[in-house]
Amino acid sequence: MFATGVLATEFSTTDLWMVAAIVLLLIALGFLAMAETALSRISKVKAQAIAESADTRVTRRLAQLASQPERFINALLVTVTICQTGQAFLTSILADRLFGTAGIIVAFALNVVLFFVLAEAVPKTFAILHPERAAMISTPATWALVSFPPLRLISRALITLANVILPGKGLKEGPFVSEQELLGIVEAAAEDDVIENEERELIESIIQFGDTVAREVMTPRPDVVMVDHDATVSGALDLAIAHGVSRMPVLGEDEDDIVGIAHSKDLVKAEREGRGSEPAAAAVRPATFIPENKPLSRLMREMQAGKFHMAIVVDEYGGIVGIVTLEDCLEELVGDIVDEFDSEDREVVHLPDGSYLVDGGMSVDDLNELLEISLPDEDWDTAAGFVFSTLGHVAELGESVVAHGWRFRVEEVDGRRIRKVRVTVDSRHAEPDDEISGQPKRRTAGSA
Repeated sequence: MFATGVLATEFSTTDLWMVAAIVLLLIALGFLAMAETALSRISKVKAQAIAESADTRVTRRLAQLASQPERFINALLVTVTICQTGQAFLTSILADRLFGTAGIIVAFALNVVLFFVLAEAVPKTFAILHPERAAMISTPATWALVSFPPLRLISRALITLANVILPGKGLKEGPFVSEQELLGIVEAAAEDDVIENEERELIESIIQFGDTVAREVMTPRPDVVMVDHDATVSGALDLAIAHGVSRMPVLGEDEDDIVGIAHSKDLVKAEREGRGSEPAAAAVRPATFIPENKPLSRLMREMQAGKFHMAIVVDEYGGIVGIVTLEDCLEELVGDIVDEFDSEDREVVHLPDGSYLVDGGMSVDDLNELLEISLPDEDWDTAAGFVFSTLGHVAELGESVVAHGWRFRVEEVDGRRIRKVRVTVDSRHAEPDDEISGQPKRRTAGSA
């Protein structure tokens, strides 16, 4: 037996054929792993570019496989499953024949090491380092597998069974990619110089655009230029010229009552017609009201369809909390748009001592990206909101909070509002995973 150091039985011709079959299956598994990785990393656009640069049968088939990934993925997965099962089955039989039960345990451990190194790590690493070359090498054999009728039937039957077990979309639409995976693909493409950084930023903005709501981009009510309910056309026009705006909400007698939107063009026309002393409310257009959690993607489509450029944002209680313009929506996609009449205030100033002076209205997402940290943003949207809520009271000049190794100090206040925040490295809390500390905890609504 194996324990005595001798074979349980003599090595026969059948055993030799089994060894050869095991080796061939390992080679096949390595090739299939390389093919799956390489073909998955080749995009449809890249495959088409290869086919255009060298119009051959292999490149044309590569382009077809890349355009329909579910065809080769299903075939490869079924083939891999068959080869893995067959290889493990033959290895167990051979080990049992030659060394007995103890040999099966040793063969299992050895098989795991060999399979991982030869059939997983090496071929997949090669495919990652040389995706185009690996894709070209594996395309002919993969095409043959895809075109093999019995394999197509087996693959289709197994996918149908999977769809029965997992109802709904199942696998009918092929492989699925999450938003985070898509962002990772875009980042990898930029690192490989496949796309420019500007293109990467635009793609990421488009992907994230669907998750952005009106509250995150609105101009808050304290910053909105509004026309008083008793203002005249001439007074409203003077207000528009003084602030360089083309549209202004007109207040009613109640502070949360917006009677409409005054357009500078309408005000100019009314004054030229001699109606400058009339109430501004007589020259307004209807206002559109939206909830603060309305997705920007929907709002932008409604603005295009309804031909309006400004919407009034209201909270769950019906109170006016700000305004959103079409320009705000566009800036989420292409970045800040500054015209000749805008006063461009820098949102972040990098000071000589290495600290930052940030505007209180800077979004928490932008602040996290600047500092490479992960401040929570569930209860607030801005840097000022983070400091104010963490303090738990109206901020005073010089007060500060510490989070994630950074100190956030109130640098400028306007009444109860934080205008500027100075951000510096806090040596006493230098660990990146520090909790928000140094100040009273936030209290939820309704708490004592």
